[in-house]
Amino acid sequence: MAAKPTVVLVHGFWGGAAHWSKVIVELNRRGFTDLHAVENPLTSLADDAARTQQMVKQVEGPVLLVGHSYGGAVITEAGDLPNVAGLVYVAAFAPDAGESPGQISQENPPAAFENIAPDSDGYLWVRQEKFHESFCQDLTPEEGLVMGVTQKAPLGSTFGDNVTSPAWRKKPTWYQVSAQDRMIHPDNERRMAQRMEPRKTVELDASHASLASQPGPVTDLIEAAANELG
Repeated sequence: MAAKPTVVLVHGFWGGAAHWSKVIVELNRRGFTDLHAVENPLTSLADDAARTQQMVKQVEGPVLLVGHSYGGAVITEAGDLPNVAGLVYVAAFAPDAGESPGQISQENPPAAFENIAPDSDGYLWVRQEKFHESFCQDLTPEEGLVMGVTQKAPLGSTFGDNVTSPAWRKKPTWYQVSAQDRMIHPDNERRMAQRMEPRKTVELDASHASLASQPGPVTDLIEAAANELG
């Protein structure tokens, strides 16, 4: 049996690597022992792509890059490395060259767009009292509370950073759409998935936080990608 590729998980805005916790446990249970989760600074797309590439370059064999939310823009920008075998997008941005997550969101605003607000230092936050209903309405209120209190705010300027050379035009891709997403409009997800012509698209009746609310089906997609690449 061919060795499984190393899975490198990339988080998005308003969360850190721990947002992948349930997927990590499920992947490990299925025999994925070489797992990494990038902790990005969320200071610019260039900074986040550079940090992700640093981690990928530490891996000797093939890597499957998996991005959630803004993490999709990161793997799009960072993914054109020789050992990146494929890209999995989980309710994620997949901008084309010259596009930014902010531009895509403004063209077709998601339901919770108005619940995002900048602070006086230029960081963007999801209003804490609105976090559960905006980001993860299919998790328990307690889980939503913890996510809201521990959210990791990006610099607002990062939202407008353009992708330069999209890796999805060169690498095999897989995409998971969240039909009840309030942070990225589901139609934007469907459009981005369709234009990249992925090997497989899965649509879940899930919030933006599908990686936490439906870790089993999300892991199914990652595993399918890994098996196909193997």
